[in-house]
Amino acid sequence: MALDTIDRSVPPIFRQGLSATSKLVMLGLLSILLMAADHRFKISQPIRSGISIVLAPLEWLSLQPGRTIHAAAQYFGDLNEAQDAAQVFQSRTIAQAQRLQQVEQLTQENAQLRQLLDLRNEVAGPSKAVQVLYDAADPYTDRVVVDRGQLAGIAAGSAVIDAAGVVGQVTRVYPFVSEVTLLTDREQTIPVMNARTGSRHVAYGGSSEAGSLDLKFVPSGTDMQQGDLLTTSGIDGVYPPGLHVGRISRIDRRVDSSFARVQATPVSVQRGRHLLVLMPVKDWPAKPAPQPEVQRVPSAKGKAAPSLPASAASTSGATP
Repeated sequence: MALDTIDRSVPPIFRQGLSATSKLVMLGLLSILLMAADHRFKISQPIRSGISIVLAPLEWLSLQPGRTIHAAAQYFGDLNEAQDAAQVFQSRTIAQAQRLQQVEQLTQENAQLRQLLDLRNEVAGPSKAVQVLYDAADPYTDRVVVDRGQLAGIAAGSAVIDAAGVVGQVTRVYPFVSEVTLLTDREQTIPVMNARTGSRHVAYGGSSEAGSLDLKFVPSGTDMQQGDLLTTSGIDGVYPPGLHVGRISRIDRRVDSSFARVQATPVSVQRGRHLLVLMPVKDWPAKPAPQPEVQRVPSAKGKAAPSLPASAASTSGATP
């Protein structure tokens, strides 16, 4: 086949229109025109509204994972903050409760100390204030240990009282501490007197019932009633007379016995931490005898001369 007979035209599939540059310019101008028209006449607003309505569920669904993660992180963060705040508030509450308890305890101790000071002024003999350290280790006795001993002048046999009445007696003295046996101890006895009738008895530590006093060998016909106040009689030389000991709580007069069974409740069984130790009455210093008053009478020369006491003057005046 001769070469001049070949068709050299471009096949329809490879035919080209405008060049790429021309198309770019035309599309650019069209875009500018559409943007200007949209800005002027808002022609794309309905289209945008329709598209937003269609895409709203997809947008909500696409935002849910992030929102869920953010909400979970915020929940656990707030939970940790709430737990920390709760711990802080709980610690503050406990601290405030502890301070409140200490304030109440200090208030009670202050009131007890004031009562002891008033009682100390009323007691004629020498006394020393002590503080209870702890209970004795023996569970079968009612004893406490106080913070003063022999070096502070505490003597064995001294009476121990508080604002309510008699607490017990010092039974053992060490250099720095002392041991006080309470009235309710089984080995403790104290002479008492019925303040209403004046009858004297001996009270023993609660041998029949813990925390009580027993009055033994009380005749059945003795005038005694429930509620009678028992005070120290002072005949033993240890306890000053008139201190409150207890009140009659039970009287059992039996027909088959000539003695009544009497129980009393102590008015004070170591209710506070501060006590007062009294030196035994027999060791109290003797009071000096009162000196007679001497009157000064003027003499004849104008100088004051001592005169005789009133008793002596009356005697001498009666003598011729």
